[in-house]
Amino acid sequence: MAILLPRYTFGVGDRFAHQAEAQLKACMMAAEQGVEVVPVWNKSNREHTIIGSEPMSVRHAADAAVHKLHWHKPYFCDADHINFETVDRFIGACDFYTIDVADWIGKTVDASLFVAEHPELIGELSILDVSGTMTITKDFVAQVAGKYLAAVTEAGRIYRKIETAKGEGNFVTEVSMDETDYPQTPVELLIILVAIADEGIPIQTIAPKFTGRFNKGVDYVGDVAKFTEEFSDDIAAIAYAVKNYGLPSTLKLSVHSGSDKFSIYEPMKRMLHKFDAGVHIKTAGTNWLEELIGLAEGGGEGLTMAKEIYADSYAHEAELCKPYATVIDIDPAKLPTPETVNGWSSSQYVNALRHDQKCPEFNPSLRQLLHVGFKIAAKKGNSYLDLLDEYKVDISRNVTANLFERHIKPLFL
Repeated sequence: MAILLPRYTFGVGDRFAHQAEAQLKACMMAAEQGVEVVPVWNKSNREHTIIGSEPMSVRHAADAAVHKLHWHKPYFCDADHINFETVDRFIGACDFYTIDVADWIGKTVDASLFVAEHPELIGELSILDVSGTMTITKDFVAQVAGKYLAAVTEAGRIYRKIETAKGEGNFVTEVSMDETDYPQTPVELLIILVAIADEGIPIQTIAPKFTGRFNKGVDYVGDVAKFTEEFSDDIAAIAYAVKNYGLPSTLKLSVHSGSDKFSIYEPMKRMLHKFDAGVHIKTAGTNWLEELIGLAEGGGEGLTMAKEIYADSYAHEAELCKPYATVIDIDPAKLPTPETVNGWSSSQYVNALRHDQKCPEFNPSLRQLLHVGFKIAAKKGNSYLDLLDEYKVDISRNVTANLFERHIKPLFL
């Protein structure tokens, strides 16, 4: 029997494989209130390379947490943003694969056969929730298919490589189209889904690029009303594709960099209830920031370490930010100097970093810099990891509260 993804799944990043229990507790708190939110521990090849870890460390941490806390619901480990070259190292550890084909988007191919095979896509389209009836031309279908078919073909090649190793139905497949310059419209998403169905990929989540900015670790930047319309139309397009093109009934949207997007959680929840739809929210660095908050909150050596990591991140800002340039917006003028931070109390550091938009001391630029600064902590090796154990109580409290109170609760409860 094929693995089916539950309705609500939450991708939890755990950079240093120390927070699985605390993350799982947030899902257990949701279950106590009658909502199943299933954890998907995700970590990308880039993150493993930077930290010097292996995918099996994620699996071991997840399995240990599940066993200790007696979690009897599903859970998954995600090979996040893999491609054909990097997927092999994840085969033994993972049962969820986020296939990233962004580099193949725009590699133009002849779409004439696709257009000929799908005359039903041309003409009046009235499947969308908000946008209403739209007239789709043959040229438009050819243009969209020409832009995305190479990416879909590559996704099929990667999928079949995983299938050969793990067997049909033994893993969950996501296709990621979000790391590109321009958002896909709901109609474009439908055409992509038709191409994916043609390719024979049984995807259960798809990650489009949405309107607005999904910067790392901070709130959504953009027109909330426009996002809500797009999100609603995307759900409608997925439902139509499932009904008419044989895609899995569990297929749902995946929202990458979905942590901390507080301004869109309420409209997302409304649309999910309206359509009785599921969603996958993918987070990553948010939990590593809660480690820093816990260290700072605990004071002593923990606060000293948190200040050192900020000072080193400040000194290496350009290097740290370069790989994430499209998903961060840091104002250098708003970054305090290390000398200033060294004079801070525990509460000052915590208030600057914790994502509490009502707090006048909250500093989004500092938060984003530290978000991409996990490389600094990784270089500190055991001196950092040992403190995670020493300050476990403070850190765990913050990790659980962040996931449950700021994310799961406003989205699902």
